[in-house]
Parts: sequence; structure tokens; C-alpha cells
Amino acid sequence: MRQRQVFQGTRRAREFEAFVAGAAGRLLHTATLLTAEAPDDNPRARRLLTLALAHTYACWDRLRGEDPYDRTRQHLALRFAHGAWRRHGVLLRGRTPDSPLSRLAPQERLILVLRLYEGVAEEQAAALLGLPTERVHTICDRATATLLHPPRGPAPAVVKAKVAAS
Repeated sequence: MRQRQVFQGTRRAREFEAFVAGAAGRLLHTATLLTAEAPDDNPRARRLLTLALAHTYACWDRLRGEDPYDRTRQHLALRFAHGAWRRHGVLLRGRTPDSPLSRLAPQERLILVLRLYEGVAEEQAAALLGLPTERVHTICDRATATLLHPPRGPAPAVVKAKVAAS
């Protein structure tokens, strides 16, 4: 009996290692996009991925035909959503991310990454986040528009002075 358990544990570990070897790069990139950190300096994204992979490993034997990548991505998205929405507006450790995605609210960033980078259907994203499909569509459109047409900064002082003189 003990020998069988050791064999199953070894097999489980090998299967999980093979999964991580194949999927970790893409999942890390997804986490980096979600956190809007720089690709070479992404401690929050790495922590988010580590927690998602730990969750997947814990339920590895119960997957029973379910795609482990989808399960990990779902947990990654939900963990980001719960953590980011609580801290919305708070800059962590005084760093301002210089990613274009950092201009988006966490919910917009999450939906945009799920829809456009991960290719998750609107219905699936809506079910995952507990939102109506129309809301997911609207948020994705608004986030895309924000990225394509960023808000303009204040007018230069020289232009303001000329307008005031006129």
C-alpha cells in the first residue's frame, strides 16, 4: 500500500512539473499584464502565479479531465480580482507602473487580458467574474478605447497664455 502511494505521488509530481514547464511562461505573462508590472521586475505577478499554481497542485487529483491551464488561469484571475479590487487606487511600495495597462482600473485590466490576450469568450469571462455578459462587453470596449485613445494631458502653458491674451 505504501509503495503504491509513493508511486502515485511521484507520478502526480511529474505530471504537475510537466504542466508547469509548458504553461508557466504564458501564465506569468498573464499575471504580469494583470499587475501592470514591468516584465523584468514583477514580484506581485510572480506571487500571484505561485499562489495559483499551488492551488492547482492541491486539487490536481480532482481535475478529472478538466484542463489544468484553465483551472490555473481562473484561479489567477479570481485571486487578482479579489486582491486588486480591495486595493484599487493604492500604489504599492511607491512604484508607479509605466505599463500602458496601468492606466486601466483593475476590473478593466482583468477583462481586457482575459478577452484579448487569453481569448476567453465573453460568456465565460462573465460567468467567472459573476457579471452580466453585456457588462463584460461594455468594460472591454471601454478599456480598449482607453488604450487606443489615451486621455490628453493639460495644455502647455504657452498655449494657455496665447489664448488668454486673445
